[in-house]
Amino acid sequence: MEGARTARGTVVVIDVLRAFSVSAYALWAGATECRLVADLDEARTLAARLDAALSAEIEGLPIEGVPLSNSPTLVLGAGVRGRPLVQRTSAGTQGIVAAAGADRLYAGSLVVASATARAVLAASSELLTLVAMGEDRGHPEDRACALYLEGLVCGAGPDLERLLAPLRATPRYRELVEGRWPGFPASDVDLCLAADRFDFAMPVVRDELGPRLTAEAA
Repeated sequence: MEGARTARGTVVVIDVLRAFSVSAYALWAGATECRLVADLDEARTLAARLDAALSAEIEGLPIEGVPLSNSPTLVLGAGVRGRPLVQRTSAGTQGIVAAAGADRLYAGSLVVASATARAVLAASSELLTLVAMGEDRGHPEDRACALYLEGLVCGAGPDLERLLAPLRATPRYRELVEGRWPGFPASDVDLCLAADRFDFAMPVVRDELGPRLTAEAA
C-alpha cells in the first residue's frame, strides 16, 4: 500500500491472483466497465446504484450474501455482458484507490501483461512505477508479473516460467491448485497465469463515482 500511495509517473498496480485477472475476464466477457472500490458497504451501494454485478472478498475469503467472489471462473459464469462490475478486494482495488499520485494509471495482471507493456511504451513516460500489491503478503506472483512487465518494456525477453518458480514452490500454490481455498476454484489458477491471453490494457480513470477501469486495445 505504501508503494501505491507513493507511486508516480505512469503507474501499473499489479494483482495477479486475482483482482485484475477478474477485471480482464469480466471485460472480455462483455462487462461495460469495472468500478474499483475500497470499502465493502460502498461497493454494495454503488453496485445497487449502477445495477452492476458485485465481486468482493475480505482477506481473500468469500463474503456472506455476495455470491460472486473474487474469481475469474465465477465471473465467466455470472452473465456480466452489458453490465458494469463493481470490485472490492483486499489488495488490488485498495492499491488503485491509493495510487492518487499517478499521471497515468493501469491495472495489471499476467493475462494483459504484453498489452500493458505496449500501452506503457506508447505513453512515453519518463517514469514507470510497478506496484506488486502482494509483495508484503508473501505472494510472489505479483513480483513475477512486475519483473515480466519490466522485461517486456526493456526488450529483455523475460523468462516467465523462471519468474513464476517461487510461486509454484509455495504451500499456498499447492493449496490453490487443489481447490482447498474457499471461494477460489482450482480453475482460477490457470486462468490467472495465462500470460498475454488478452490484447487490451486496462487504464484506470477517476470520475465522480471513483476509479473506473476499461479495456483499451494495445
